[in-house]
Amino acid sequence: MYLTLTAAFSVVAAVACSKDSTSPTLPDDVQALRAALDPFTSLAIAKQSGYGTAITDCMSNGDQGAMGIHYAKTDLLDAKLDALHPEALIYEPGTDGESSLVGVEFIVPFTAVPETAPAPVLFGQRFSPNEVFGVWGLHVWTHRSNPSGTFALWNPRVRC
Repeated sequence: MYLTLTAAFSVVAAVACSKDSTSPTLPDDVQALRAALDPFTSLAIAKQSGYGTAITDCMSNGDQGAMGIHYAKTDLLDAKLDALHPEALIYEPGTDGESSLVGVEFIVPFTAVPETAPAPVLFGQRFSPNEVFGVWGLHVWTHRSNPSGTFALWNPRVRC
C-alpha cells in the first residue's frame, strides 16, 4: 500500500511540476486564437494588416493592472463575431520603443447590438457593456498570462 501511494504521489508531483504556473493552459478555442495571432506579435505587421487605428491610449487602473493600447481593424466593428479575428489587438508599450502583443478585445458597438439586448457571447463568456465607449467588449489575454483570469478586464502583468 505504501509503495502504491508513493508511486501515485510521484506521478501527480511530476505532472504538477511539468506545468508552468505563470502561464496556465489556455482553453482549446483560445489556443486556436493565439495561433491565428502569431503574425501580429509584430505591431508593424498588424498595422499593415488593417489594425492601424489606435482607439485608446495605454489604459491602466491602479492595482487592478492595465490593458495597453488597443489597435482596431475598424471594418470589423459590427455585430458579427469571429473567434479568430478580433476587432482590436492590445499592445503593451515597451521602454525601447517596441510594443508587445498581450491580448485582444472583441468589440460589438451598441449601434449593432443595443445595450438593452442580451450580451453577446464568445468562448462561453458574456461580453461586458462599456457605456463610455458605447460598446460591448470581451478581453482575451492571449499573449500575457493574467492571474485575474484569461477573460478579465485588467491584467496586473501589463504596464503602461
